[in-house]
Amino acid sequence: MYRQGDVLIVPVADEAVPSHVPDAPKEPRDARGRLVLTLGEVTGHAHAVVGRGELVREPGPFGPFLLHLPDGGRVVHEEHAAIALPRGWYRVVRQREYVPGSVRLVAD
Repeated sequence: MYRQGDVLIVPVADEAVPSHVPDAPKEPRDARGRLVLTLGEVTGHAHAVVGRGELVREPGPFGPFLLHLPDGGRVVHEEHAAIALPRGWYRVVRQREYVPGSVRLVAD
């Protein structure tokens, strides 16, 4: 497992990837060519992946992502050290916090 700020990145075995994911719509890259995992609402900084790969948003209220890196990649952020990821599949989950009566995503 890997953590960068409020983003958790968990390896997923190839056989555990849902069958619909390879054909699901992919998230677009940003203007800098990165796959943005989460954008800081306060700072404008981004947790993003550089390198060849695809990002698929899973359905649900918090929309976890599935990330595929066929050659590996790096997770970068302006305020954190980069993290090297080996090739493979990953589930990307944003940290949540409990607020009485609900749950919300942590704001960066």
